[in-house]
Formats: sequence, structure tokens, C-alpha cells
Amino acid sequence: MTERFLKIKELEERIKRLQMMGGEEQIKKQHTSGKLTARERLELLFDGGSFQELDLFVRHRCTDFGMEKAEIAAEGVITGYGKVNGRICFAYSQDFTSRAGTLGEMHAKKICKVMDQAMKVGAPLIGFNDSGGARIQEGVDSLAGYGSIFFRNSCASGVIPQISAIMGPTAGGAVYSPAMTDWVFMTKKTSYMFITGPDVIKEVTGEEIDFEKLGGASVHTTKSGVAHFACESDAESIEKIKQLIGYLPSSNRELPPVFDAGDDPERMDEFLDTIIPEDPRKSYDMKAIIRSIVDNGEFLEPHEHYAQNMIVCFARMGGQSVGIIANQPKHMAGCLNVDASDKATRFIRFCDAFNIPLITIADVPGYLPGKDQEWKGIIRHGAKLLWCYSEATVPKITLEVRKAYGGSYMAMCCKDLGADIVLAWPTAEIAVMGAEGAANIIFRKEINGADDPVAKRQEMIREYRDLFSNPYVAASRGYVDMVIVPRETRSRIIKALEMLKTKRERRLQKRHGNIPV
Repeated sequence: MTERFLKIKELEERIKRLQMMGGEEQIKKQHTSGKLTARERLELLFDGGSFQELDLFVRHRCTDFGMEKAEIAAEGVITGYGKVNGRICFAYSQDFTSRAGTLGEMHAKKICKVMDQAMKVGAPLIGFNDSGGARIQEGVDSLAGYGSIFFRNSCASGVIPQISAIMGPTAGGAVYSPAMTDWVFMTKKTSYMFITGPDVIKEVTGEEIDFEKLGGASVHTTKSGVAHFACESDAESIEKIKQLIGYLPSSNRELPPVFDAGDDPERMDEFLDTIIPEDPRKSYDMKAIIRSIVDNGEFLEPHEHYAQNMIVCFARMGGQSVGIIANQPKHMAGCLNVDASDKATRFIRFCDAFNIPLITIADVPGYLPGKDQEWKGIIRHGAKLLWCYSEATVPKITLEVRKAYGGSYMAMCCKDLGADIVLAWPTAEIAVMGAEGAANIIFRKEINGADDPVAKRQEMIREYRDLFSNPYVAASRGYVDMVIVPRETRSRIIKALEMLKTKRERRLQKRHGNIPV
């Protein structure tokens, strides 16, 4: 055999050995724990045969604590690029079978390289996190590695979509990179995120808590809001990631992809004519309105179980990707609070960064009252919502379906916050406050001086309601552009989106604003 063929054979043997990751025993442990391996995850993500691995032969340079003898396959992380549903994407996948996927200097450099390349090319980046954290033997080099990744997360923000899939342990400093990305997926029962683990908490505070209750998928998708999706398995997470990417452009230089869903843009739905209850105190499901107006009734909802008084979701209308923000009357009457404001704010900023039009559906009675909200800073958090709607320059369409009172009316993208088109149903109530509260203030003397104060109060409530429990006063001032029959909503929004495709809006030049974070 010639030297040339010997070298080829040596290459093939090296590749085979490295692709075995931590070996059969470690792979078996990974499967036993209910997790896919790093390579299996990439195989599910990318179109068949499209993945191109980079830096397979990278090795660590640590010589302390016997590390000079340690060979870590692919340095504990697999990196590369390929096609997801026909579109170029970059990815890295930490390999828990190889030294628990711990992050050292060269491990971090591999991740940084694909991040840099993704930014140059203008393609989404997906990271599969499954790691024991910093490689202790490498000391400050591993910390520097995390810092390099964090820096690039910041640089990439608003340039390319960044998606994190938490599919194993993610603790300490390792949690900050996912938190700096746009979308965080977690797998139930096999993934967790926290700054300090149960052992440290017990030592410092005496509190006993397990991994799942401290930082599991259900905690972060219902209580903290750190994660956006909780999935039953690694495979389900990857499938949802692919769905999400389908709504997004590859970078801020592009528009989102357009798909013909086969749903008639002129489709009417008479169900919408009766969805708003006659009694203003009764609730209904806002998601029914969303399903009725979007293509084929399909939408993808991040943060489905967090701050449920606010809905945010991706959908298509006339084939075009849109971001929808809507109050949910089924939860807390659709009031705005700290968590709902934060949830909507981040979604608005993402859509604005990536050229996704915003559709706001408002049915909001006000801000949630109480000392708890005031002490948590509802003023500051509510201001974020006003800020981000005002800052957004993508097409903005607002639909008023029922209550739109006071400051919450403005916070849900009113005309003066830059809404390009404001539509209203005949059931819309646009006023400073509800009729009951307004009557108590405006007609206090008349009510108190009446022979029958109760009857007089009801009379004054009716008078105020007749005046303001409709959209026509706002329409007469130009704050509402069209009052429409509810069944026509889909057609009207799609026509507005078509008109706004060429929207251009310039703002004063500045480094950046000082958002009330």
C-alpha cells in the first residue's frame, strides 16, 4: 500500500475514532438518561447529508492535573453548518459523553468560530447545551472562553436569530449565554438551568430543593420566564426549533420567508361577529380570534405558560410572517402587569430587529392594581412596553376589539405610539377608564345629591357608556383609521400588510437609547 493510501486510511481511522465521542459506554449512559447524543441532535436538526462538521481535530492545550494525557473527542463540542428545511444554519452541540461536555479554552474557540461565521454569512445559530460547566482544570482559560461567547452573543443580537436548546445540565456561568440568545428551549426532566445548585443553596440558606424544582423546564417556562418552550423530548425540541426557524429571516438583512398556505386572504368568519360577550365583565378566549384570522388557524406560541394574561406568537397572514401581541381576557381579565409587560417587550424588540410586522390585538382594562405590582416596578416595566412599541419601525397594525382604557390603551400600540393602521370593532371601548369608575368621578355630586343614589349612579354609568363604549369618538379624532365588521378582520389586516410592505421610517441618529430595563 502506497504512502498516499496509508495517509488516507489514517485520516479515516482518526475521523471514526473521534466520531465515537466518549465511547459506547458513555453513549449508552446518555441514552439511558433519556437524552440523544450531540451528533444525533445535529442529525435530526439538519437536512439529510447537509451537515458539514468543522474543527473535528481541535484539541485542548491543558497540561495541568494530568490533562496532557487526556484525549477529549472533538474537544467536547461538535460544530458546523448545514441546511434546515433548505436554508443554511450554523450549530454547535455540546457532547456530554466526552468529559461531560465541559467548556475549556479550545471548546469555547470552536463555538466562537461558528458564531463569527454565522454573523458573516447571515444565518441562524442553534446551540445545544449539555455540559458540566467550566473545565476546572483549565482555570481562568475556561472563564475567558465563556466571556468570549457572551461577547459574541451580544454582537450577534439583532443580526442573526440565536436559538438555545437546553438538553442537559446548564449551571453557573453557563446559563448566561442561553439567556442572551433570542429563544430558549428546554427538555422536560432531562434539562435544568440555575446559577447556584441545590447543594450550595442548602449550605448557604439551609433550604432543601431538588434540581427539577429549582431550575427545571416547568419552572423556567411558568415562573421565571427564562425559557420559552418546554418540550417532552430532545426530538420534540428540535422539531419545534425547525418550526420557529420557518417564521424567521436568516438575518436582519432579509425579510422573513413567504409561504403560500392555501388559505384565502378574503376568507370571512362570522364567528367573530359574536365572540365578544354582551356583558363587559365576561371573558372569552383571545386565541379563538387569532386562530380565526391567521393562515389555516396555525401559530407558534413562545411563553405559552408564562404571564398568560398576554399572548405573543408567530403566525402567517397571506403567507407573510407576522408577530402577534394580544391581551388574554381569560387570565386576569387581560390586565397588564410586570411579567406581561416584559414578555411582550422582548417579543416586540425581536420582531422589529428581524423585519417581522407586528399585529396587536387589544382588550385591556388597565394595569393590575396592588402594592405587589407597584413594589415590583410596574411603572418601569410598563414603560418598556411604551418604549419598544415607539421604537419599532416595522409595520404596526393594531386591532381594538373591546376594552382599551387609560394608560393600557396607549401601551397596546395606540396611534400615537406609531401604529400605522388602527382597526376597531364596533364593540371597542376606548376611554380613560371604565364606565363605572368614570361615573363615580365625573358625576359624584349628581349621584350623592340624588334621592336614589343607586339608580342615579346606574343612569350616569349608562350615559358615560353610551358616549365612550364605542369606537366612534376615537374614529372622529383620527385615532382609529377604520371601524370594521369583525368577520372582515383577516381580509382587512392582510390588505394593510400588503400596503405596508414598502414602509420606510428613519429616526434620529444616536448610539442607542436608555431603555428602562
